[in-house]
Formats: sequence, structure tokens, C-alpha cells
Amino acid sequence: MSEYFISIKIEKLKERGYLATSDDLQGLIAQGRTIAETIEIAQDVARKLIESYIEHGDPLPSELEQIKRVKDIKIPINVTV
Repeated sequence: MSEYFISIKIEKLKERGYLATSDDLQGLIAQGRTIAETIEIAQDVARKLIESYIEHGDPLPSELEQIKRVKDIKIPINVTV
């Protein structure tokens, strides 16, 4: 099993929710009600796209960064008080 980092852009939609896209992985589009849900959906879409590249013997986009060590990353935390 391999793991990869990709960059995604998340924008707030006018009609509620969030939209994620990626310049690293063309075709990645994910929409969710929260940032966390949008990231989760984007991860699933990215996994399926990468698996498709591999299964068809296509080279992976050069922008994909294979994880070789742990990096500091920011994650969203939803708090309801």
C-alpha cells in the first residue's frame, strides 16, 4: 500500500456546503456539507482516481507526492458548544 499527499482547494459555496478541487489530480471534484465531510469525500475520489491510473498502467501525475515521512499538516476540527 502506498500513500500520497495532494493539494486541494476548498471553497465555500453560496448555496451551503463546500467544494474541493485539485490542481494535482485532474478530475478531483468533491462536495460536502462541512469541510471535514468534503475532505473525506475528496480523499475517496482521489483514491479511486489514483487506483484507476495504476490499474490501467498510466503514469501518475508528477504533482503527486508519495509519503515517505510524516509531515505537519492542518486538519479541521468541528466544535459545537
